[in-house]
Formats: sequence, structure tokens, C-alpha cells
Amino acid sequence: MTHLTENIIYNELVARGYNVDIGIVELNGKNEAGKSTRRQLEVDFIATLGSRRYYIQSAYSMPDAQKIEQEKRSFKAIGDMFARVIITREAVKAHFDNDGIYILPFKQFLLNAGTLEIIA
Repeated sequence: MTHLTENIIYNELVARGYNVDIGIVELNGKNEAGKSTRRQLEVDFIATLGSRRYYIQSAYSMPDAQKIEQEKRSFKAIGDMFARVIITREAVKAHFDNDGIYILPFKQFLLNAGTLEIIA
């Protein structure tokens, strides 16, 4: 998503009272040669309000399975059960996907201040 849209999401979360951070998830594994590898994936926002926490990715669009997997990759490496949300500029209906990730249209996020609380 564009930096402008990410800034809007950040500002909206702060205006709603969330503490907002950017997250890094480390993936440790082995390559084909058996050598240890370490990769870092970013979570666009970690929004916390009291005991509620939301991991949020922003995506302009998710036109194919490869892009969807890219957006979800860091979520799959997080070891807790807090809510995971992808905010997209696409005109989709808000829904949970098969991995329990909430897909939320940008416009709905902006127009409904209680959107995140619904999924907690």
C-alpha cells in the first residue's frame, strides 16, 4: 500500500487510542545446503489497546495467491493468538479467511471506528 495510506491507517489507530508499533518477525531455518538462515519479516502495525492486540498488514491489492501469501507470511510466524488483520484498498466484503485472518476494506476501517473491536 502507499505510504500515504499507511500513514492514514497509523494516524487513525492513534486517534482511536491505540499504541502503535512496527513489528519484526524473525524466521530461523535451514537452506538447501543445511546452513542456518535467518530472515526478518515486517508487520506493518502492532496496535495495542489495553489487553487487546492486533497485527495489521496493509495491502493495496491482493490479486493472486502469491500476493496473498506474501501479506500473510509474517502473520504465520507469530506465536500468539492475537487478531491478524489485512487492510486492503480493494472493494471486498470484510471476512475471515481460512487462516483466521480478517480481511478488511480500507474504507470500512476508516468509516467504522469499532471495526477492530468486533473481531477481538
